[in-house]
Amino acid sequence: MVLNDNILREHLKDLLRGEQAHAKVERALFGLKPEIRNVRPGTGLHSVWELIEHMRIAQEDILRYTLDASWISPDWPEEYWPSNINTLTEEMWVTTTSSFFADLDKVVNLVHDPDIDLFAKIPHGNDHTYLRQVFLVADHNAYHVGQIIRTRKSLGNWAKENESTI
Repeated sequence: MVLNDNILREHLKDLLRGEQAHAKVERALFGLKPEIRNVRPGTGLHSVWELIEHMRIAQEDILRYTLDASWISPDWPEEYWPSNINTLTEEMWVTTTSSFFADLDKVVNLVHDPDIDLFAKIPHGNDHTYLRQVFLVADHNAYHVGQIIRTRKSLGNWAKENESTI
């Protein structure tokens, strides 16, 4: 049986981009006031920057692990979360967000690479498939996008018009 997986690949792209049942990362960040990027809404909660930086670190790890047998993952959990910082610079914000979106593009490109059998096991991957890795990225990102939105709402920086575009 010949499997035409183009539909699956399109659905995965949409899932990664947030075009299904959850908000896009871009929408979750749109209109975020720079002065609250690193404000925690309460004790034990994370700031928007901490959440997107965590997403960047985890997504990079999943992508590199998938493609590079020599990749060494960060130590869990301490290296998957940014250090507590008092001052978030514009440069840090731009580096985090641009790196996150660049790696997301690479995951989407992996999904659309016809030379990659999504159902195949990663040669070095402990029985993990490429498809499993894509789902892992999508699931992890969706979870934390919800936290970003909740954080913004808690900080009073989520407008009604944001709701209609999710």
